[in-house]
Amino acid sequence: MACIVVVGGDGFCGWPTSLHLAAKGHDVVILDNLSRREIDRELGTESLTPIASMNDRLSAWAESGGRPITFEQVDVARDPEALADALARYRPETVIHFAEQRAAPYSMRSVKHKRYTVDNNVSGTHNLLSAVVELGLDPHIVHLGTMGVYGYDSSGLTIPEGYLDILVPGEHNVVHKRQILYPTNPGSVYHMTKSMDQLLFQFYARNDRVRVTDLHQGIVWGTQTEETRRDERLINRFDYDGDYGTVLNRFLMQAAVGHPLTVHGTGGQTRAFIHLQDTVGCIALAVENPPERNGRVMIRNQMTETHRIRDLAELVSGLTGVEVAMVDNPRNEAAENGLEVSNKSFLDLGLNPTTLENGLMDETVEIAQRFAHRSRTDAVPAMVTWTRDRNPGVLPADAAPSLGIATVA
Repeated sequence: MACIVVVGGDGFCGWPTSLHLAAKGHDVVILDNLSRREIDRELGTESLTPIASMNDRLSAWAESGGRPITFEQVDVARDPEALADALARYRPETVIHFAEQRAAPYSMRSVKHKRYTVDNNVSGTHNLLSAVVELGLDPHIVHLGTMGVYGYDSSGLTIPEGYLDILVPGEHNVVHKRQILYPTNPGSVYHMTKSMDQLLFQFYARNDRVRVTDLHQGIVWGTQTEETRRDERLINRFDYDGDYGTVLNRFLMQAAVGHPLTVHGTGGQTRAFIHLQDTVGCIALAVENPPERNGRVMIRNQMTETHRIRDLAELVSGLTGVEVAMVDNPRNEAAENGLEVSNKSFLDLGLNPTTLENGLMDETVEIAQRFAHRSRTDAVPAMVTWTRDRNPGVLPADAAPSLGIATVA
């Protein structure tokens, strides 16, 4: 089987993906600087689920019968020489790129955090691309992007998979057909870095024939996969705080401790979602179906369903009996939006989507309840505002009670 290097393999999506690919028989090498653990210490928070050290994780995986996984602590953004050295030694057939700061709220906390997100994400992506070219390698690079590069509006247009067909008027009434990257409309510095990634991929695919698959992923929910269930020490992250907690997981944790489900604004924001098990499945499908070396980036929309935020809150409220609370929206976004997204390419490859109706939400509820004693309710509110005219930066700690909470019966 193939050698696969997973940069960022200690993270929320990177860890279960590494296990899944190893379970499929691949030789997996994780390169990670363990920065997500450091950010926990910075913020004074931690995963709701207890996360073992990398050594303990890898030992547990081997003890469970898993194919051995190699780990090296490498900072792909700040140590390009170490990255190049590792790539030269392992000569991977595939590189999966998760090594980016992934939280929109964290990227908007301050000027420092904005700079860190841009420096880390854009430099890491470019270091990877330039290294494979300099070394003369030909790996298939699979990048975890975001649906957020498209932006969110209510135009009624079904968002295509990365590209948009347009007609350009020319001279003498001649109309030229062109295909362009779907215009980006990032809503945070984090999303902006993913938009920048697209241009880097486009250039290296065209100029150096680097094979790239860019996965525009929806919001991930769930915590466990088939592989992480093998041993308690393999359990995945469960972030619930205002910076890193994805919305459905955050609701489920709030419900577990009896905290009102905090819905930003009207809750009319429609978002794309995908279960963690489908995330690792889609990445495996992408690995198995690399693009041609034709100068074109393969873009796939990695999502399975769309929901309005207030509808999700009402679903969890009905399941758990916990009230819904409408709070001021700290983000600079439309109060309401529709969202139609094409995910045809993954469906054509055989994806059988896991939806909220499939029952896996019960497992996530159980995990939230089992580890509820580890939670910090003061970490739940989203404390970061998006714009300068709304108390820029991080709200003071004593502002949490004044976020305009209104309970919905």
